[in-house]
Amino acid sequence: MIGSSMMYNKIIVDHFMNPRHAGRLEDANGVGIIGDPGCGDFMCIFIKVENWQVKNVSFLCKGCPAAIASGSATAELAHGEPLEKVMALTPEDVSNYLGGLPDEKLHCSNLGVDALRYAIADFLGILPKEDAGDAEASAEE
Repeated sequence: MIGSSMMYNKIIVDHFMNPRHAGRLEDANGVGIIGDPGCGDFMCIFIKVENWQVKNVSFLCKGCPAAIASGSATAELAHGEPLEKVMALTPEDVSNYLGGLPDEKLHCSNLGVDALRYAIADFLGILPKEDAGDAEASAEE
């Protein structure tokens, strides 16, 4: 990791070494997953929404330091915010929050945002039930 961490700024390294909101949120009312935990980068985001505000958020991630940092940053950006604002988050917001991801790692910022969007869709009831069930099962692995 020492060699590869040299391309990351201090903010990214901090979020990788000390991820915020990491773990499973037991009382989540929205769960979103992106990727495949069996063969590559994977992100699962759990949200607890009350009165149209993200009261709590957590994430599970399997991936490189940039992916883990992106999950942490996505959770930080969503925590305590109105759902409408959270729905508008972009991968660029995540990258900017982290002080800029290296070009070859920009795709990592998509993981958190995409998983968050699936979690919101699950909360709103517009995610097909089999997708929501797959998210729960995959998060358990």
